[in-house]
Amino acid sequence: MDMYFCPLYSGSSGNALFCQYGNTRLLIDAGKTGRCIEEALRSINVEPSSIGGLLITHEHSDHIAGAGILARRYHLPIYATTGTWCAMEDKLGKIAPDQRIEIEADRDFQLGDIGVSPFSIPHDAAEPVGFRLYGGNVSIATATDLGCFPETVFHRIKGSDLVLLESNHDPEMLKANPRYSTWLKQRILGDHGHLSNETCSRALLRLIASGTSHIILGHLSGENNTPQLAMDVSTAAVMREGIVPQKDICLQVALRDAVGAVYTIRNNGE
Repeated sequence: MDMYFCPLYSGSSGNALFCQYGNTRLLIDAGKTGRCIEEALRSINVEPSSIGGLLITHEHSDHIAGAGILARRYHLPIYATTGTWCAMEDKLGKIAPDQRIEIEADRDFQLGDIGVSPFSIPHDAAEPVGFRLYGGNVSIATATDLGCFPETVFHRIKGSDLVLLESNHDPEMLKANPRYSTWLKQRILGDHGHLSNETCSRALLRLIASGTSHIILGHLSGENNTPQLAMDVSTAAVMREGIVPQKDICLQVALRDAVGAVYTIRNNGE
């Protein structure tokens, strides 16, 4: 069986990612309205009622805005760390006890046909995690909302067939943004903020060397980046190493307000 992945939305204005392997369909985050996410799923021919679980990375609104309504409407179990549950519970509305599942970083679990491996990430949230999802002999990973790219994160996602990797901002655009306070700029630029295009480009070179063949640049800022700029920085980095995008690897950008492509990861070993 093949694994399927689609960034429904990825950006500072909202995040929701879809993954399927076998008979199991999952969402990572639900940072748009319930209606937006339902419409996005149906646009790729997935009925929202077929989703088997919702994995939450952390409690910021661009990751949980639609989580409560989707959980109640479809009786979805929500999987999040204890710290994230404590930080987001009041924001979700009433969630039935059997839908409230606490998980731990570095403690893997099985959700239907998909193996789930949560790992800690450096971000200014209560107890944030990224996820690596396994199906047969393939895996995908999400690594966004990172202030830096430490060895601990690289170790957990290296060798993934597909990685959604944060390419949030251009530092010069951010520093020159008159609408952002000094505090907010420092937060984004800090080690628990968000990855810049340049830091992302260095990280993706390491991932490609580890065997990753699909890189999706995600969680772009709406004010301090553009899809073209993010792509240009990463393209230049891989080209300097003799790697040709769309020939040697798949390198794409996940858009903030448009449903992305459905990626098929072939499970050749089965």
